[in-house]
Amino acid sequence: MRLSLPAPTGRQPIGTTELHLIDQGRPDPWVKGKTRELMVSVWYPARRNALPRAPYLRPGVAKITNGARAFDLIPPGTVDWAGARTHAAESAPVDARLGARPVVLYSPGFGVPRGVGTEAVEELVSHGYVVVTIDHTYEASLIEFPGGRVATQTLPPQSAQRTRTAIDTRVADTRFVLDRLKALRSGRNPDAEHRALPRGLGRTLDLSRIGMFGHSAGGIQAAEAMRVDRRLDAGIDFDGTMEYSDGALVPVARTGLNRPFMLMGAATGGTPQTHRTSRSWKAFWDHSSGWKRDLNVPAGSHYSYTDLQTILPALSKPLGLPADKVRDFVGTVDPDRMTSALRAYVTAFFDRHLRGRTEPLLNGPSPAHPDVRFIR
Repeated sequence: MRLSLPAPTGRQPIGTTELHLIDQGRPDPWVKGKTRELMVSVWYPARRNALPRAPYLRPGVAKITNGARAFDLIPPGTVDWAGARTHAAESAPVDARLGARPVVLYSPGFGVPRGVGTEAVEELVSHGYVVVTIDHTYEASLIEFPGGRVATQTLPPQSAQRTRTAIDTRVADTRFVLDRLKALRSGRNPDAEHRALPRGLGRTLDLSRIGMFGHSAGGIQAAEAMRVDRRLDAGIDFDGTMEYSDGALVPVARTGLNRPFMLMGAATGGTPQTHRTSRSWKAFWDHSSGWKRDLNVPAGSHYSYTDLQTILPALSKPLGLPADKVRDFVGTVDPDRMTSALRAYVTAFFDRHLRGRTEPLLNGPSPAHPDVRFIR
């Protein structure tokens, strides 16, 4: 089967390029003797062109995924992962007419590659943002580096210390990426191999307006990175509980934030995650003095905030996927409505807090998005 993602709704064409970043002097926490290195993608407003669309998965990752049981659910050899495409043109010319654009960082959940947030990322770029997506090496299942080298997940057994290390490492990764974006903005090429970048890419970055959002551990990361780094102006957490595996609260849950932040939860495990039901979200909510919202999709589940909300329902019937397993991932919410709501609220949030626009959608329930509840 061939995968297809819903087209973004904005008018702006999209380009994308990759950066291989090496944090000289920072040891990798997961693999002894390695220096910390990352792969990130920069998604940006592009001029219209005839370049081919970028792959959803890099070739080496697609090959391995094709031979595995993807997400422990999709049988090997049943999906054309190598043929799946995004709506972005690879290394397309930058649309320099727009000038510098607000920048948003995206981070995926624990063990998950950055590509699973493509639908939300493309939507933001189609409305004029630059979005930088981050993979976390040796924690993510598969990451492809230049030359076809693929790094696989290499982690110690589950423990409270592993969870702390993961969050601390992700926050350090975030701050390093922000540093490299500053270098890119100044005209330097931060790519480790100094591969050619689209001309004018650095000039598209308005680093005075930076947001961040993420799913699960990526959402915790967005909040914790905001706590320690004032360069981040606004953030969103997609269903990420702000506590470690031993129940201790992540520091940001104990301090809160004085800048805009939005919680977006689902009914993972049967109970909607809100600041009224989650101990860590309540602590964060009570301690936060900045603009805040708590939205919930009771019919959704943990991965409703990723591309799996589109992918799994589309594959379910043709591949005979177990209905209960699909529900565990993405709940029973209508996939098209969920995608529309996710895109609308994320764009409205960053439009309000990075562009200063009035966004009535954030003031209360909307008949256009009946699955979303505002938690007061």
